[in-house]
Amino acid sequence: MVPLARDHPAIGTVRPVRILVTNDDGIDSVGLHELARALVDLGEVTVVAPDTEYSGAGASLGAMHLIRPEVHDAHIDGIDQSWSVSGPPGLCVVYSRLGLFGDSFDLVVAGINPGMNVGRSVYHSGTVGAALTARNGGVTGVAVSQAVTGWGIEGQGADEVLINQHWDTAATVGRAVVGAVVEDMTSAGPSTAQVLNVNVPNMPLDEVGGWRYTVTGSAPPRSLTTAELVPKEGHAGSYRVDMHWGEAGDLPVEPMAGR
Repeated sequence: MVPLARDHPAIGTVRPVRILVTNDDGIDSVGLHELARALVDLGEVTVVAPDTEYSGAGASLGAMHLIRPEVHDAHIDGIDQSWSVSGPPGLCVVYSRLGLFGDSFDLVVAGINPGMNVGRSVYHSGTVGAALTARNGGVTGVAVSQAVTGWGIEGQGADEVLINQHWDTAATVGRAVVGAVVEDMTSAGPSTAQVLNVNVPNMPLDEVGGWRYTVTGSAPPRSLTTAELVPKEGHAGSYRVDMHWGEAGDLPVEPMAGR
């Protein structure tokens, strides 16, 4: 049975929980599709995602007074309503909050992002930015990200890395977290909006040993060390930028609390 949200607690009327699913990797992302389908039994799921890659967009909206973002119908198997927007995930959330895609949403879920969002990297993450934009509008936001294996291996591109993603693990964990949030919403009624940043290892579900609740760390998982201008051959005055990465840092291991 689809959970019901308390629409007007004072008079006891209820309606299905409305869940907005977005991401910063674009409408065609496998992680987005897997997460959206995992949530369909929790309420009315609508996908509104950027029409292209917007990783690193943070909570940006773009210069809406200078541009005219476009919205297009999209198709995702198993999802009744899907849209793409020519703008960052934060804009997708704002448009949804303003009623562009029907009644207001009770919950915003962003992901599955390939690559964990931990430490100071959360300030730049479009995945986390979507959740923050939701909270700024009074709605709880859940960001779901997953570790990747292979980043930094010479000669291995992003497509080759993502072939090895255990999307089903992150979708199952994300569904469990969102399910708990929905249960709280439907049993207790409206509460203070919050942001939950969920990071999932890239492994089969039966190898995941549990979860830890912690706070955002003070360092990124990997640091940019230097950048240099490299002249573009045949293009005087034009350069490409080469960035150099430091060693991967240690992830936090001590939880604040957990069970």
